Amino acid sequence: MKKCIFFLSVVLISQSIHAQRVPSIVGPGKAINPYRYQVVKSGQFARASVSSAHPLASMVGAAIMKQGGNAFDAAIATQLTLAVVFPEAGNLGGGGFLLARRTNGELIGLDYREAAPEKASRDMYLDANGNAQTNLSQNGHLASGIPGTVAGLFATLPYAKLPFRVLVQPAIDLAEKGYTITAREASSLNNTKEAFLKYNTQPTAFVREQGWKAGDTLVQPELAATLRRMQQLGAPGFYEGKTAELIVAEMNRGGGIIGLNDLKNYTAKLREPIRFEYRGHEIISFAPPSSGGILIGQMLKMMEKYPVGSMGFQSAKSVQLMVEVERRAYADRAEHLGDPDFWKVPVKTMLSEEYLNKRMQDYSPDKAGVSTQVKAGAIPESEETTHLSIIDAQGNMVAVTTTLNGGYGSKTVVGGAGFLLNNEMDDFSIKAGVPNMFGALGGDANAIVPGKRMLSLTSRLVHRAEQPSLPLFSRHW
Repeated sequence: MKKCIFFLSVVLISQSIHAQRVPSIVGPGKAINPYRYQVVKSGQFARASVSSAHPLASMVGAAIMKQGGNAFDAAIATQLTLAVVFPEAGNLGGGGFLLARRTNGELIGLDYREAAPEKASRDMYLDANGNAQTNLSQNGHLASGIPGTVAGLFATLPYAKLPFRVLVQPAIDLAEKGYTITAREASSLNNTKEAFLKYNTQPTAFVREQGWKAGDTLVQPELAATLRRMQQLGAPGFYEGKTAELIVAEMNRGGGIIGLNDLKNYTAKLREPIRFEYRGHEIISFAPPSSGGILIGQMLKMMEKYPVGSMGFQSAKSVQLMVEVERRAYADRAEHLGDPDFWKVPVKTMLSEEYLNKRMQDYSPDKAGVSTQVKAGAIPESEETTHLSIIDAQGNMVAVTTTLNGGYGSKTVVGGAGFLLNNEMDDFSIKAGVPNMFGALGGDANAIVPGKRMLSLTSRLVHRAEQPSLPLFSRHW
């Protein structure tokens, strides 16, 4: 037994040393200088491109492709970097969806949406009088679902070319050595200071007594340590062992309900993407539990027979048409959409021309509708979020939407682990007729059930022959 223990120790030490030998591309005089960088809002690139919500994250994604990685490598590295440099929405403690088209035409839909813990229950946010307590579903420890992002990163890895230890290194360096924040970032942290103090049980890197200002360096040593555990141990470095114990300890201190079994048993899932035609284009989007793909399909198909182009941009006629199709789509969302593992979602019917034509029978261009009077269609068969888009030189295309839900999620940082937890439990229907923080309604289809994934709006990918340029903090090579 002693020999086995000694051997295991040697292996772990060897892994740690090996991980530390990954060459750094972050620092003064290197490919990415986190203390001096510029924002590039748009551009047209011939070979490859990365577009994300932060220039440092886009730079990391582009650098990874220069090192021989493909779009999937870049997607993993960009998400990891966003977890460091864009704490409002980039995350380890949240979830997301990945939609991709490989060079060979294969479509990939990867669902790593958060899920309800095993101790969750349908009425967990109702008080003794049956009133919804949205303060509990939107802030603090009880608002968090089981994080899915890390599982999603490792589920993406088989499509990548480089080892995870290489892809995570830039994020480790940025967390460990820090990066310069902008005036907007300083203001955002300062404005959230009161919430950080209220909803945390231990000090966090995001709170500075004298306040933040442009040019300050944000260093996150606890987050760097969490990333190193992932570098050395893979997904178990997050969902098991020390990091998992730190999450559960945080839950226990603050009244949350995520347990060790919730973390260990979480898995990312493959979903078949939604495909439909619109005016000669094939649109590919994400399936439930994301509602974005099916809603976009419904809205576009309802609008297709109307002369939108001749109506004029943001004219009274075009805006009214859009409002009316949105009313009908969102009424269907509240009634018919939920996690397909728990609720039979009538996808084919909801996207059929026959059904959508019926939905628009009462539309009149001369009369505005009323949202409270628009009901779901009858179907017999029963700072916040961030997005990144990547195209590589081989033609692989990856679109990722990842989120903590609200800005900075639940405002709760896992003590000792340095990352924010989501407040995605609010995306369930906590009570029929009570809107979530974004105003969306729901019912039985999206009710809280242990292990169930809450409904979401998320990414979509347009499949066309050409490769579009990608705006917003883009980098290329």
